[in-house]
Amino acid sequence: MKHIIKKPIYLKAHSDRITSIAVAERNPNIFVSSSRDKSIVVWVLSEDSSKNPIAKKRLRGHSHFVSEIDLSSDGKFCISSSWDKSVRLWDISTGKCIKKFFGHEKDVYSVSFSEDNRQIISSSKDFTVKLWNTVGHCKNTFYEKNTFSWVTKVLFLPTKNKLFISCDWDGTIKIWDIITNQVQTKLYGHKGYIQTITVSPDGSLCASGGKDSVIMLWDLHEEKHLYSLDSGESVIYLIFSPNRYWLCGSTLKSIKIWDLETKALIDELFTEKQKKNLLETNGIYCTSMAFSSEGSQLLTGFSDGQINIWSLIN
Repeated sequence: MKHIIKKPIYLKAHSDRITSIAVAERNPNIFVSSSRDKSIVVWVLSEDSSKNPIAKKRLRGHSHFVSEIDLSSDGKFCISSSWDKSVRLWDISTGKCIKKFFGHEKDVYSVSFSEDNRQIISSSKDFTVKLWNTVGHCKNTFYEKNTFSWVTKVLFLPTKNKLFISCDWDGTIKIWDIITNQVQTKLYGHKGYIQTITVSPDGSLCASGGKDSVIMLWDLHEEKHLYSLDSGESVIYLIFSPNRYWLCGSTLKSIKIWDLETKALIDELFTEKQKKNLLETNGIYCTSMAFSSEGSQLLTGFSDGQINIWSLIN
């Protein structure tokens, strides 16, 4: 197997598990990370490329784990969800919370900006998805009657602000129509709970993974299953490359990178701590990932609070 990723640089500013990493589409100079230590850290890249990113600000306010974050495309605002049942909107320049969103009755698991940054969507352990505007008003609540499953992840579909995709703890993926307030399509196939879904930059593909160790690829235009990849163990997180036909998946033991054109595994990444714990399922593992906006770096967060930044070999 040819290695396509350089050895990483290591960052540490969190004292507990990294839960999310977010980058801004039009601002490559910053990224943000969130953690079970209840904080969000704003990282600033140095003008000197030989120097590591600096933890510039720490955003505090949530009273429980921060479960997920997302950045506006210009990098000026951050949205966060938390097990304290709230969603918060932050001004990155000041580090201040400028709006609190209340309405979920239980832990909020996932949050996402729409492509135009005018809408926010969140999902929760209370079985619902909520649609918000940026001033904190809940515009709609989405749920299915007689369905009692936690909604673990939610994403707007790119270029389609009227559609969003969600996954439930029961293994179901749903595509929702915001206009009709109805489920447009259900995608079935997983035999265990889904821990992660991701959508390709052009909105044509979805990848999902979870407890059953199977990564499923879905055609979102035709709303059907395409094929599956065997990860060998439980899938924690998935992400598409923004500029290559690659899919990255993290498991309890490593990070794997597939070339989707050939369906071949083209690289497998281990930290030094993972190498020492290859036979232990309770070792250090990757919990979240994000590509830099231009696709040259892979940012990964781990269960011990460390962040690794891997660069592609030219």
